Amino acid sequence: MKIYNSLTRSKDEFVPNEQGKVSMYTCGPTVYHYAHIGNLRSYIMEDVLEKYLRFSGYDVKRVMNITDVGHLTSDGDTGDDKMLKGAKREHKTVMEIAKFYTDAFFEDCRKLNIKRPDVVEPATGCIDEFIKVISSLIEKGYAYEAGGNIYFDTSKLNQYYVFNDFKEEDLAVGVREGVEEDSNKRNKADFVLWFTKSKFEDQELKWDSPWGVGYPGWHIECSCISMKHLGEQLDIHCGGIDNAFPHHTNEIAQSEAYLGHKWCNYWFHVHHLNTNSGKMSKSSGEFLTVSLLEEKGYDPLVYRFFCLLSHYRKSLVFSYENLDNAAVSYNKLTAKIAAVLKDASGEVDKEAYDRLMKGFTDALDNDINTAQAITSLYDVLRDGTNGATKIALIKEFDKVLSLGLVEAAEKINAAPETEELPAEVLELAEQRKAARKEKNFALADELRDKITALGYVVEETRQGTRITKK
Repeated sequence: MKIYNSLTRSKDEFVPNEQGKVSMYTCGPTVYHYAHIGNLRSYIMEDVLEKYLRFSGYDVKRVMNITDVGHLTSDGDTGDDKMLKGAKREHKTVMEIAKFYTDAFFEDCRKLNIKRPDVVEPATGCIDEFIKVISSLIEKGYAYEAGGNIYFDTSKLNQYYVFNDFKEEDLAVGVREGVEEDSNKRNKADFVLWFTKSKFEDQELKWDSPWGVGYPGWHIECSCISMKHLGEQLDIHCGGIDNAFPHHTNEIAQSEAYLGHKWCNYWFHVHHLNTNSGKMSKSSGEFLTVSLLEEKGYDPLVYRFFCLLSHYRKSLVFSYENLDNAAVSYNKLTAKIAAVLKDASGEVDKEAYDRLMKGFTDALDNDINTAQAITSLYDVLRDGTNGATKIALIKEFDKVLSLGLVEAAEKINAAPETEELPAEVLELAEQRKAARKEKNFALADELRDKITALGYVVEETRQGTRITKK
């Protein structure tokens, strides 16, 4: 198996530190709002990676943090704490906000068939670990106090910009969101390990520390949570490509300064989901969530399928037209599987099974090429082997793809036969579909009532809208 390693900027053979076992860390959400579908693309692709490692026989332990303190609105250590901003927006406490949006995040994951990590650790549960590591960094000369805050001193490193060949003089004060310069820093690349009360007087979550009452910076949490649960040697660290700098760069700096040796061998970065106007975010354009897609009539697994049709290292452009195309393909795929299911008796042909399985594993061994893995799924359906072999393969493939393929096919076969709908009903159905896409739900309800008045029932199913005679 080979994966692209952002650290080496090459496709490397995957060899874990301990034979047969994989330690895997995933940057989790900052739980101040719902996750948008761009965030969730990363978690979908990381989920495929984890499931394929397990499918390949590895014993995987995956850890994810929950950021419930310390992540500011700018990654350059300026602006408001995102959690406090969310609490003010909704007139709740920070912990109430954290609980609500953590639950919402994992509900979205459930809908998308994303496996919950083995360990989920909130930042607020590891304050003692943060203080221990920061204290050690100060003792070793890698950190300093200024203006009441504790900073990591990047000038003490032989190489700081590990993911790209940056030259310090070519970098602005910050690379994102117009970061303002912090006059306390000795070097513009330095970053905060601990904020004290001198930073934000209205900060709700504060803890005693050797440097005064305060709270941790964002970057320190991932290093400490990973080391707490996975030890000093990490196999794979995952996250969105926007986290490579500064977040993951800072994680490497502080972790290796603390440990005195290399920390993580493989870095797996998922590229952006874009709209036609640029990178998707919570602050620009329509706030696209799983719930919004459901309101518009889309099955969340159609969105997962849409993501798998593209390679994780390619930016993916989201539009409703592209999602519609994925929905059509998904429905045709499950319909074909439903037809195979009707005659899937007999014995599995081992020769055909092994041949077709190789196409699937070759695709995923080649840097988790999910688009090619989907192609291998169609190869199974086109093959001349018997139905039992095809269904056995599809079930195995779906342990990794997690598209609910056989379940969807079984529902198709269990559904009553539908008669051809009158032209008037079909026209109303198309108008209703357009109204739902435009979020004109009042009109959509009115059109549903018209269809009902003509003697038909409208149902929303995993395969889309179903209209049947009363």
